[in-house]
Amino acid sequence: MRFIILFIVVFLASCTQNKVTSNHGVLSLEKKYNEIFIKKTNKNDILEILGPPSTDSTFNNNIWIYVERKKTNQTIIKLGKKKIEKNNVLILELDERGILVKKELYDINKMNKLDFSKNTTEKSYSKNTFMYNLLTSLREKINAPRRKILKK
Repeated sequence: MRFIILFIVVFLASCTQNKVTSNHGVLSLEKKYNEIFIKKTNKNDILEILGPPSTDSTFNNNIWIYVERKKTNQTIIKLGKKKIEKNNVLILELDERGILVKKELYDINKMNKLDFSKNTTEKSYSKNTFMYNLLTSLREKINAPRRKILKK
């Protein structure tokens, strides 16, 4: 009985009220978004303020994408399941001279919620088709000389 009480006391004493957060990407993207201005800020200013982009566009090298994601642990009842607090994406478009032309900030409220279907497709073929029988007999004929060699 004492062991159980001791275990519970130690377990509760080791719990902290501070939530563990994990950050990914550029921190404080919303603040830095307000520091860049259209038709005034150039590539060098953007690199100084935001750093190198998280990724750039595959088709157009003048589009830079910055990402910020912040996850925190939920309550102990949810057993370590993480909740997304911030999910910001900043898309910057530059002209051929490197001047900022367009900027868009997408936050977690502007993201689309997608629902995926749980249905699965069943196979609609069987092994007793003409092509299956034909290919099986060809495979057996091709492997027949090999079987003779393996028996020796």
